[in-house]
Amino acid sequence: MTESSKSAETFWAAEPSTLLRVGALFRLSDVDPAATPGFDGDEADGKRELRRTNSELADLQERLWAESRFGGERSVLLLLQAMDTAGKGGILRHVVGGVDPQGISIHAFKAPTEEEKAHDFLWRVRRELPAAGMIGVFDRSHYEDVLIHRVRGFSPPDVIEPRYGMINDFESQVEQAGTSIIKVMLHISHDEQKRRLSQRLERPEKNWKYNPGDVDERMFWPDYMDAYQAAFERTSTDVAPWHVVPADHKWYARVAVQRLLLQTLREIDPHWPAANYDVEFEKKRLAAS
Repeated sequence: MTESSKSAETFWAAEPSTLLRVGALFRLSDVDPAATPGFDGDEADGKRELRRTNSELADLQERLWAESRFGGERSVLLLLQAMDTAGKGGILRHVVGGVDPQGISIHAFKAPTEEEKAHDFLWRVRRELPAAGMIGVFDRSHYEDVLIHRVRGFSPPDVIEPRYGMINDFESQVEQAGTSIIKVMLHISHDEQKRRLSQRLERPEKNWKYNPGDVDERMFWPDYMDAYQAAFERTSTDVAPWHVVPADHKWYARVAVQRLLLQTLREIDPHWPAANYDVEFEKKRLAAS
């Protein structure tokens, strides 16, 4: 098979929306971070698939944006959670970065400000939800309030436990308002994270990306895995299911998230707005101008 004919096909043997979805019996410990579930190809094939599908993704995103200019109310929220170095930045550059930036909003949630601390933990999240026609991306999210807060004891258990239900209610309201939610945990292995951190130290142009605090967080790795498991069990719903994407292979994580985003946009099926003027008449006017 030639490369041109092969590029016209998908390498997906099964959809990641099914394969990677967190179900009732899901165990994070059963997921191999180095696996490539459902993808029938290697790294070169993955990069080819990423390029091949980008044009359709860009077309759907533009249609979503255009539709909203004429009353469309749909939007998409891609929520990315992960341990450090798992590849959130790569998703932003290689997947989200392939579409028109005017239809994208990206927000990275850091430690809350004093103003944010004065409100409930979802207050700052509501302010960053994507408007109609937009694809919003959360680099970390409200889940930090049941992950790091649980692991590092920033909030007591009797405060954290009710938050799972509050999150489910919040996400249900967001969905009902017209925003499709894609929740992704990029699952990197302990050893692969160490390798990537080492690269940041060995390469001067990567030193700026190294954070000494990442080593401190590695000491809590089992606790973080338990916290993620608890979050999956309590917040992977029919309305907003979790998808755990193996992330030891950056190329696989990127093409898998691209596919999840593409499937969501296909289901929304945005349409180009119909012209609210006489097209043929305008053609004649333009020709005569």
